[in-house]
Amino acid sequence: MSQHGRTIVGGVVCAILIGIRPGLADDPLSRFEYHRRAMGVDFSIVLYGAEKGAANSAAAAALDRVTLIDSICSDYQADSELRRLCARAKAGKAMPVSGDLARVLQRSQQVAKLTGGAFDVTVGPLTKLWRRARRQKKLPPADRFRQARMLVGHRLLEVDGPVRQVTLKRAGMRLDLGGIAKGYAVDRAMEVLARHGFTRAMVDGSGDLAVGDPPPGRTGWKVEVESLGSPGRRPPVLELSNTAIATSGDTYQSVTIDGRRYSHILDPRTGLGLTTRSSVTVIAADATTADALASAISVMGPVAGQKLIEKTRGVESLFVTRVENRSTIRRSQGWPSRSATR
Repeated sequence: MSQHGRTIVGGVVCAILIGIRPGLADDPLSRFEYHRRAMGVDFSIVLYGAEKGAANSAAAAALDRVTLIDSICSDYQADSELRRLCARAKAGKAMPVSGDLARVLQRSQQVAKLTGGAFDVTVGPLTKLWRRARRQKKLPPADRFRQARMLVGHRLLEVDGPVRQVTLKRAGMRLDLGGIAKGYAVDRAMEVLARHGFTRAMVDGSGDLAVGDPPPGRTGWKVEVESLGSPGRRPPVLELSNTAIATSGDTYQSVTIDGRRYSHILDPRTGLGLTTRSSVTVIAADATTADALASAISVMGPVAGQKLIEKTRGVESLFVTRVENRSTIRRSQGWPSRSATR
């Protein structure tokens, strides 16, 4: 009997389909599954091993790593390292940060430059305004919107990774790692599992996935991706190993104000929520990259976004836009052309 784990992210369903039957005479490895709530979502781990105690210890250590990263990168926890940094920072003064925060911010800045600011973790002041706007179903007040925009721009953030220092150039800046932190946590959890000797493993941060060596007897992990382009139809299944996949979408997170639909995904360059429904799935070598690029490509749009993907080595994407119940699907040249059998 197949076991089916299902997660939803941004209106896009990613499912891990595992058809292995633990305990067969010719297969000494058993399947173990673990869950923990972190970063506002359910993190799950599936791994294969010969000994339950060792599997339990490895999974606990990996999930502890996720919980630690949550306490560092959270925009919601008032005592997170990220929030404390923003609260204490003085304009132009370098502040010491942990290795994890330096690492994720440094990668964020690299993606910001790669995407021309379509990905930008300084978007925090605008994120805060739009959260209130979605609750109240009103556009942000014009004066507060202008003030927030003055605090946004990746050039206002400096990160010195080697010495673990961060500089915010303007007072009142607020960083938001919502577009990269889950992917980063997934990668770090996979590292912990590998150090414990578990390479046949999968970590799922509610749709931000990393998979290692294939399950026993298979050539890869079967990942089901349901996008805006397949409503009411069985979604395609990809067979992946030693890679990562992430999706950015807005099916369930939007607000309609004065007859116009605004996504929870913000364009840092304009300060506005996206107005076209879309889902973007990215395959990359690591979940940090997949997570950040899925967010960035959503903002860039299908033409500019796909051009970037085509010239970025080791990255593939599926971009679906939906206008008036009509879907347009764009795949990068290297996107898997055939679905795996279920």
